[in-house]
Amino acid sequence: MEKNVIITAKAHSYISETLKEKGYSILDFPEINYEQLKDIIHRAKGLIVTTRLKIDRQMIDNASQLKWIGRLGSGMELIDVDYANSKGIICVSSPEGNRNAVAEHALGLLLNLTNKICISAQQIKEGKWIREANRGIELEGKTIGIIGYGNTGSAFAKVLSGFDLKIMAYDKYKSGFGDEKVIESSFHELVEESDVISFHVPLTDETLHMANDSFFNALKKSPIFLSTCRGKVTDVKALIRAIKIGKISGAGLDVLENEKLQNYTSEEQADLNDLLARGNVIITPHIAGYSKEAFYKMGNVLLKKLAAYI
Repeated sequence: MEKNVIITAKAHSYISETLKEKGYSILDFPEINYEQLKDIIHRAKGLIVTTRLKIDRQMIDNASQLKWIGRLGSGMELIDVDYANSKGIICVSSPEGNRNAVAEHALGLLLNLTNKICISAQQIKEGKWIREANRGIELEGKTIGIIGYGNTGSAFAKVLSGFDLKIMAYDKYKSGFGDEKVIESSFHELVEESDVISFHVPLTDETLHMANDSFFNALKKSPIFLSTCRGKVTDVKALIRAIKIGKISGAGLDVLENEKLQNYTSEEQADLNDLLARGNVIITPHIAGYSKEAFYKMGNVLLKKLAAYI
């Protein structure tokens, strides 16, 4: 019987080369849509996915030969893992592969905001030489709050460790991770004490709109807000309200609630325009975990985890 692996996104050649050595045939469809995948998934022993396609019960029911699903990166919210497992399908992800890339990107957003790099660079392009209004602030002595201390949260703490600052971290499902560099804290303590708050949580029913009006209104120090996790963790309208009333001093976002800009409603476009018009907001197109190094490392990690099954 033919052993096929369907790859549904752009992936490093290391993956297909390694799988071919294991006797698999590669069906490489980086632009495949949901309906197209549903029509051919019965041919697959293995499936490689990212965040683009939902692997739900209907899809899994069509996958009569499927043995494993490999998720490039972190977050399994688009895969019905429990149902897949009930059908004997192994599901693994590779957050270790891009955690450093996400951490460095979060640091880049933070340094851009504290030093007003993007806005002042744009002003130069417009022929403006403005110094006083672009006076920056240093990270030294500040308190950084990390919400979610998994792969990317802990990696962000690591890249911050070279700065002379205080790092606090909160994770509802982990404890005992504090050390000489990171203070394990409660959510309440972190919200009250942080000069910067960075979100590193998966998208679940529990974290949907976790950064909402209640969260922003509880902030005490008008911190910089960072999110490199999932767009729907942040309520965009609540974020805009928080900026307008000064509950946060700026925002660095690598993710949005709706990342398909071409499908925006007029209301969504108005909200995005509001954010883009602000000099204290930076938005990047979900590229934090998209480094060249992570492109390879995610595949490498994935295949190591799947070694027993492939």
